[in-house]
Amino acid sequence: MEKLNFYGAGPKIGRIVLPWLASTIILSLIFKGTFKYFPDDSRILFFTGLGLLIVGFIMYFSTIPALLKGIKETKLVTKGAFYLCCNPLYTAIILFLIPGTSFMMNSWLVITTSVVAYIIFKMYIRDEETELKKFFGDDYNAYKSSTPEFFPFPVKKLFHLN
Repeated sequence: MEKLNFYGAGPKIGRIVLPWLASTIILSLIFKGTFKYFPDDSRILFFTGLGLLIVGFIMYFSTIPALLKGIKETKLVTKGAFYLCCNPLYTAIILFLIPGTSFMMNSWLVITTSVVAYIIFKMYIRDEETELKKFFGDDYNAYKSSTPEFFPFPVKKLFHLN
């Protein structure tokens, strides 16, 4: 039996986003003060960033075991973080980890990485979805129609709207 692609769209997204992220962090460190949200370091901004990082790491690291098991067994994963959105690994990085880093560094330049990453995600996620439709057919279509693609707030599921 053919197996699911372990990497999905990740390498395509990463080869653009990682250099962008590295550049924004380096520029923010070299030109301290130029890209700050606030002129002075803000404790609120720092702790908001820390909170986002904690949520992002919890989402990311709780997703990996379920994803690996699903790939190994060629089973559609719909529980855990996958209950909240179809792409929790990308969500954890783009929506929580990068903004959290941006806030903790007090650099609006770093958060531009999330914008770029989301655009690249939207460009390449279709290939991953095509593969999932091939493997899981109607089960995947039903899951996708009731679960948000990216933003983790499954209104339909929470309020049983179908």
